[in-house]
Amino acid sequence: MIVCIAEKPSVAREIAHVLGANASHDGYMEGNGYQVTWTFGHLCTLKEPNDYSDMWKAWSLSRLPMIPERFGIKLIDNKTYEKQFHVIESLMQKADGIINCGDAGQEGELIQRWVMQKARAKCPVQRLWVSSLTEEAIREGFNSLKPQSEYQSLYEAGLCRAIGDWLLGMNATRLYTLKYRTERGQVLSIGRVQTPTLALIVKRQLEIQNFKPEQYWVLSTLYRDTLFTLQGNDDTEDGDAESTPKNSLKGRITDEEQGRQALEAIKDRDFEVTSIAKKAGNEAPPRLFDLTSLQVECNKKYSFSADETLKYIQSLYEKKLTTYPRVDTTFLSDDIYPKCPTILRGLLPYAQLTAPLLEKKLPKSKKVFDNSKVTDHHAIIPTGENPSNGDLTINEKRVFDLVARHFIAVFYNDCKVSTTTVTGRVECKPAADAKKGEKLTFKASGKQVLDPGWRVCFGKWVESNGSWHQEKKAVRDDDDTEKGEKKDDDKMLPAFVKGETGPHSPTLTEKWTTPPKPYTEATLLRAMETAGRFVDNDELRDALKENGIGRPSTRAAIIETLFKRGYITKVRKSLNATPTGINLINLIHEELLKSAELTGQWEKKLRDIEAHRYSATQFIDELKQMVTQIVTDVMNSRD
Repeated sequence: MIVCIAEKPSVAREIAHVLGANASHDGYMEGNGYQVTWTFGHLCTLKEPNDYSDMWKAWSLSRLPMIPERFGIKLIDNKTYEKQFHVIESLMQKADGIINCGDAGQEGELIQRWVMQKARAKCPVQRLWVSSLTEEAIREGFNSLKPQSEYQSLYEAGLCRAIGDWLLGMNATRLYTLKYRTERGQVLSIGRVQTPTLALIVKRQLEIQNFKPEQYWVLSTLYRDTLFTLQGNDDTEDGDAESTPKNSLKGRITDEEQGRQALEAIKDRDFEVTSIAKKAGNEAPPRLFDLTSLQVECNKKYSFSADETLKYIQSLYEKKLTTYPRVDTTFLSDDIYPKCPTILRGLLPYAQLTAPLLEKKLPKSKKVFDNSKVTDHHAIIPTGENPSNGDLTINEKRVFDLVARHFIAVFYNDCKVSTTTVTGRVECKPAADAKKGEKLTFKASGKQVLDPGWRVCFGKWVESNGSWHQEKKAVRDDDDTEKGEKKDDDKMLPAFVKGETGPHSPTLTEKWTTPPKPYTEATLLRAMETAGRFVDNDELRDALKENGIGRPSTRAAIIETLFKRGYITKVRKSLNATPTGINLINLIHEELLKSAELTGQWEKKLRDIEAHRYSATQFIDELKQMVTQIVTDVMNSRD
């Protein structure tokens, strides 16, 4: 008998249906030579300190660091879990072979391996690796089973992650609680990823609190209903660029009197258009989603938390509508390309968008299909199952809609635009200390959509006078950026002629520099992905992903943990550190514990273990040395 073990009952049912194991028993299904059973996610966990030694039962500084000679696992203390484990154990003891059907990822590998170890399974084990739960994908997976040994590095990376979290979390939490707590019963929880994530939020909050606004003025003028701004200022955003020198009239003006003199000097003088530059350009379709970018988009558009988005996309995966969600790539492998027409045909509610694509051969872009950018799984896409057949909640429909539209959009043409930049100048009135003929230069820009291309997938567009305009707000909404600025609608400029002149209305506007914006879950996820560095370029972001903190599948849980432990709160979309959270970060002087960049380097090593580029033994040895050093430093500290 072959025993198949899945990570959830719902997944086990899908597998059992495909295999013909239709007879139900308590804790498993059977038929056609197979027994299909399941876990409930983690059934096992690493042992607690007191499981290794009575010495570690009581919290004591003198007994740190706690470093077991050999790490062990145990069943989680839960009667339902224990009952199911005994079913699994009984089946595995009699099995001729086992098929690991856990989620196809690092955590899924670890979950199932621990259960098999605890059940003392001795028979050969094969691995099912699928990216969706459609019947076709499951059949393909069973036709291409691989020995579990081929996934040993995946398991080792997961094990190192768990041991690293144990070593740092258990020791640092006891260390800081015992040395720095201010009241009995208080626990200062410290985690390998949790603490640097909290440090990012605290750092941003302190930057906001300590920010000192600076006054400046912007000189602009209205000519033919178009606002022209003193050149040098139009690319500058509030609160970001350094102030210009006081004797300069380019960009920000920091001397009000100088600004007023300039305003008086150009009043009642004609505005002259000196140049008109048009530049054609293409805007490529948005990337497909990985889990982080989907969580970012859902937070921006619907204010979903990272955890909520993960639950919705996981449900869509289990309902066979989307592919495996816990991924960190936005690319597809080449073998998916032949399946794309079938997937598009299955998206019946989007037939109006897919019909033009299916009339011809689909384009195959390296920006979408690239085997070198895909390891275990490809980007999140629809499976081709008709979403109308699924019993979806309103929020699941919203998430599916984003995934579907992004998938459709990548096969559309680029959006063609024309950017027009108009430069004008005004000759100043002569003054006693001014040079004759001194001029101030102003600039205005506008963008014209010549062909919406992929943008038709995100809203309705209408053509007028050779230009396209959006009839209503697009489905896609990008107005929540790291700097928090609100993007204005692209403006169309009137038809200007070089050399034309006319009256204008100049104004001097008082402004103040603004502090950085608080993190939202969207911007925090991006910061975790890039180890705290703000990156707005997709290619550069890809390069930094290996050094991000946490994994796509765990970042939502980390943020939720910070909420549960009272270290952060949320006001609307903004994440704020609580006094407890701020005090904790202020107590920690060891950069290893709170630096996103250093934690990102550890994450890189874990990915290297998975890719056979780094030794798991070396990683654990380094962690043990690091924990020992941290304990020594904190114990000797006089703070």
